[in-house]
Amino acid sequence: MTPDSGPTLIYAYTRSQAIADGVLVDVTEQAKAIGFKLHTVVTDHLFHGYVEVPAGLEGEGQSVTGRLHDLMVLALFAARRAVNADRVTFKVDFLMAPGRKETIEVIAHIGPGDHGEPVLTIMLPEDD
Repeated sequence: MTPDSGPTLIYAYTRSQAIADGVLVDVTEQAKAIGFKLHTVVTDHLFHGYVEVPAGLEGEGQSVTGRLHDLMVLALFAARRAVNADRVTFKVDFLMAPGRKETIEVIAHIGPGDHGEPVLTIMLPEDD
């Protein structure tokens, strides 16, 4: 390495690899149905921790489709408020047990994809 060349890249973990590994969950089709135009993923922590319906809520009218729809609509509203920003935070209420809601903070971030294209990642703050 020469003094002006910067650090040498040893390993890169691509977005495609993260999707294949399940670290990111591709929700692009659902996002397009809501109005997003970018390739969109949700982190596995957010998806499995909140979008998937917790046990015991089967009779409460909860579904992955409905919970994901609610998350994506709130992300869209938050994105429309963001001006000249690559990220926005917003709050979402999820029913976690009969009669018990949990309010979480979520980040929607637009950044470069594997080939420099703009992509959207929806995540929990600890996933950032």
